[in-house]
Amino acid sequence: MSTAAGTVTRPWGAGRLTPYPTVTRRPHTSVVLDPDTQLGVYTDHTGTVIEMGKHGTSKGTETSTVTNSDSQNDQGHDQDSQQD
Repeated sequence: MSTAAGTVTRPWGAGRLTPYPTVTRRPHTSVVLDPDTQLGVYTDHTGTVIEMGKHGTSKGTETSTVTNSDSQNDQGHDQDSQQD
């Protein structure tokens, strides 16, 4: 980052950076894409497929509403979500 005088200043957030905490090793050694399902397949160090757990999916919708027809701003919106 440069200033108008041409000096270089360090970004303010750079002083807040610290190394990551202790590394956690996961039981898989590789992830490949199954061409039929398009899902990741996790294998351990012997090549055996392992289960990495389940997760849900979610879907959200949002609608915008205008409640008056004059030139004044009067808008709102609705939101909802579904998760399985």
